[in-house]
Amino acid sequence: MSAAGVVKPARGSVEAFPGAERRRPARYSRWGYLRALAADKVVLAAAGFLLVLILAALFAGVVAPHDPEQGGLALRNKPPLTVVKDGGIPYFLGTDALGRDQLSRLIYGARVSLAVGLLSVVLSGAIGVTLGLISGYYRGPLDDLIMRLVDLQMAFPSLLMALLVLYLLGASIANVILVLAITRWMVYARVTRGLVLMYRENVFIEAALATGCSDRRIILLHLLPNLLSPILVLATLEIATMILTEASLSFLGLGIQPPQSSWGLMLGQGRAYVTSAWWLVTFPGVVILLTALSVNLVAGWVRVVTDPVTRWRYFASES
Repeated sequence: MSAAGVVKPARGSVEAFPGAERRRPARYSRWGYLRALAADKVVLAAAGFLLVLILAALFAGVVAPHDPEQGGLALRNKPPLTVVKDGGIPYFLGTDALGRDQLSRLIYGARVSLAVGLLSVVLSGAIGVTLGLISGYYRGPLDDLIMRLVDLQMAFPSLLMALLVLYLLGASIANVILVLAITRWMVYARVTRGLVLMYRENVFIEAALATGCSDRRIILLHLLPNLLSPILVLATLEIATMILTEASLSFLGLGIQPPQSSWGLMLGQGRAYVTSAWWLVTFPGVVILLTALSVNLVAGWVRVVTDPVTRWRYFASES
């Protein structure tokens, strides 16, 4: 207390620094994250590739140089950079066994492959996170039941289960998304349950219980927001897994069916010509590889920059 009887603000308090409560640290601002992304050239290249891929899939009708379903026997298995006789756009990646442009089919196939990956992740994540929240919060017999179901399904080969279900239900985009969601929800359930068990004993949950908050309010407003960052990273990683699984199912003939196009289906259709027309399997395989690698790189970067323990490595220059 000063001589005039006025209490001075404590050193380090909010009152000592007017406006401090309204300012976020510059190193963790929105622009700080963009600068951190630009500083990592490998992740930046991966994010740029994914952005170009998504834009090409969304505007496939404008970007694709040819009709993906139009071909002809005269153009059968033409090599890359084949020139069109009438002076049109060349076939940059060659043509397939029916004379269809490979580049256009890859662009249109990105629509199916990315859509299957994203939608199956959303569906499996919704199922797994919900069951994981219920299991970790209520525990007891309900927790045992859900976890034994998780153990049982994880012990069964997921690809074999997917093939069996698709054989019974029939191959279609909707069924592929459903099958992928059914075979991967356990990952979300286990991660979510472990996080809920950790957070459930924290002081803020005890305070919410003491103030009379309902279970629904605690789960949705107190637990779920704390799970979003690790679940988002897991979902990003799962997108690559879903794309690869869809490619495997389509390659085996029980995934996406003609006349629709997907990267796995293009691989399956080109395997008969692997010795005579290498581009039919090489380019779809390279796109699948680059997509899965880019998604994993971006997911790893997101995990690091959202973790308070490790993100200082990216923001050290900003502090």
